[in-house]
Amino acid sequence: MEATLSDIATKKASGDRDRREAPGRIRPMSKVRNIGIVAHIDAGKTTISERMLYYAGRLHRMGEVHEGTTAMDWMPQERERGITITSAATTFFWNDFQVNLIDTPGHVDFTAEVERSLRVLDGAIGVFCGVGGVQSQSETVWHQAERYKVPRIAFINKLDRLGASFDRVINQMRERLSPNVIPVQLPIGSEDGFKGLIDLVELKAVMFDEDGLGKNSQVVDIPSDLAASAERARAELVEFIAERDENMLEAYLKNSDVPADVLRSGIRRATLKTSLFPVFCGAALRNKGVQRLLDAVVAYLPSPADVADVEGYHPKTNDIEKRRADDFEPLAALAFKVAVDPYVGSVISVRVYSGSLKKGQNVFNPRTLKRERITRLFQAHADERVETDEIFAGEIGVVAGLKGFTTGDTLCVENRPVALNKIVFPDPVVSMAIEPKTQADREKLAAALSALESEDPTLALTTDPDTGQTLMKGMGELHLEVLQNRLASEFNLKCNTGRPMVAYRETIRGEGAGDVVFDREIGGRRQFGHVVLTVAPLDRAKGNSVQIEVRENVIPREFHEGIRQAIVDGLATGVIGNYPLVDVTVRVTGGSWDDISSTEMAYRSAATVALRDAVRCADPVYLEPIMKLEIASPTEYLGDVLSDLSSRGGRVKEILNGEVAQIIMAMVPLSKLFGYATAIRSLSKGRASYTMEPHSLEIVPEPLAEQLQNR
Repeated sequence: MEATLSDIATKKASGDRDRREAPGRIRPMSKVRNIGIVAHIDAGKTTISERMLYYAGRLHRMGEVHEGTTAMDWMPQERERGITITSAATTFFWNDFQVNLIDTPGHVDFTAEVERSLRVLDGAIGVFCGVGGVQSQSETVWHQAERYKVPRIAFINKLDRLGASFDRVINQMRERLSPNVIPVQLPIGSEDGFKGLIDLVELKAVMFDEDGLGKNSQVVDIPSDLAASAERARAELVEFIAERDENMLEAYLKNSDVPADVLRSGIRRATLKTSLFPVFCGAALRNKGVQRLLDAVVAYLPSPADVADVEGYHPKTNDIEKRRADDFEPLAALAFKVAVDPYVGSVISVRVYSGSLKKGQNVFNPRTLKRERITRLFQAHADERVETDEIFAGEIGVVAGLKGFTTGDTLCVENRPVALNKIVFPDPVVSMAIEPKTQADREKLAAALSALESEDPTLALTTDPDTGQTLMKGMGELHLEVLQNRLASEFNLKCNTGRPMVAYRETIRGEGAGDVVFDREIGGRRQFGHVVLTVAPLDRAKGNSVQIEVRENVIPREFHEGIRQAIVDGLATGVIGNYPLVDVTVRVTGGSWDDISSTEMAYRSAATVALRDAVRCADPVYLEPIMKLEIASPTEYLGDVLSDLSSRGGRVKEILNGEVAQIIMAMVPLSKLFGYATAIRSLSKGRASYTMEPHSLEIVPEPLAEQLQNR
């Protein structure tokens, strides 16, 4: 067996160790790319995905977003609205490379789809509109990718549109995203005169054939009127990389006219280190530039062999565990998306980091400490699936039939368990009451909501303690509307819904203390517990902290976990209005015990009451979500839009002069934004548009606090 492993071993890109690959792989690991397309809504992500699939031979006809015929936007709700709602994965081949592609949503209500996709991707393409430039959600997803240290290339799209400007978008990217942005291509012409691009690596012009759906392009010499600017841009590119890469610096010092292959290698190394973000250009709807973008994906973005070992922890010892991309390492795979299929049950998208997943294999879940058997494996193409026998290290695939796994769970082997770091999702900000139209559908609704909750980590279901109503909590009005539509179309359920409500929070502005003795006779037995604790505020967005600081001779260790859990539960239910308490630190500093009568139940009860007493003494207040609003409005409607914002309690931070519209950046309470889509359409006769995303939590004004108190 050792000889066989030696034969199939392949050297890692850096050459520092052997990386073993199984003989059954479709492509060697160095020829695999796991990439995602991320951007603001309507920047052209799905259009680019469709072109990629068409040029790679995966599709025989390109679908269009505006016609509702795209392969990647397969849900009825996506085709109806012309937006991406759920991330869709597919596999295709380009120049003998295997590309696993995920097309992500651009709307902030579905930001969880971007979050979980970036967690498992090795590289990403950031798409920017040549007219709109760096828009709010573009900035958000760029920084999400930054958090996961994902190498990126950028594509400036829609350069054939009126008002498009390549240079303006480059400047915006440098100002708002990173100074390490640099063009690798330059456009030839602009707006309706956009007809080709200059490749700065090869110093050649690429002219696009208007016919033939972009399949044919012509490589020619750079037009004489653009030759000097192209030479300057290439020199800037070479110097830029030489400052960040020693090998390039050495080549540059020998000869400032660096050969194309040397320059290409330098761009790749700098991109993998995220010290460089190369920029490409085109117009996807007109079939211009996408094939060159595909060349850039395989040339500059990392393979699984190029990324750092994935890190997790041992579920029993909490020791740090690492796994490298190797087909013969112990299995470590992350379940990053769960869907419910009416025919095959639970369908889980997984990224395999080490080892391989095989049909018939037993996998261990370190969260539930249970084993399950893999019965079916698939490669994915949007909502279609092709069955396969094995998914190898570094690949993305789909597992059907597993019941105990949910988003963020790890699939591993029982004798070498590892729990990979989980995906962190934002908290819901909007809630809506929902109930079935008929009593007979009550159980059916509960089952349908449970299925949707298992798919969507930003959907939370709770029960109103006063009314007994089921509350559906999500990321925004559109998010809740789509969920409601899915209940009707997928589960055939007609429901009554209440008006969306804001997910308020509570916090404290001062310090407080609680000292409670629970001493009662219950069921003929004395129950004793005594807890002393203090509460204090933390900085906004710091979360909660619970610290047990008592010695074992004051409160025995066996009761510490019960006290901690009671405090966590108390923070979750709040004190002044039954909203969760946030940004609070709780310290258990004292108490007492009775060696005969003390019980966990008594300590839990004492801790719960002590927390409530302490919070009431600490100046508790309500918090409300504040949204970052970006509005693009024609100049003639600017006054009306600003006046409306003022009436909603909005604070205008900045007004930018765009090429075709004024861009207003404002902070507005979420409670004032319900129905804003209709209002802004009315104000601007349908010409203004907006996007919003959660920004922060702020203390509510006194009149609103009184309303909340009286509910």
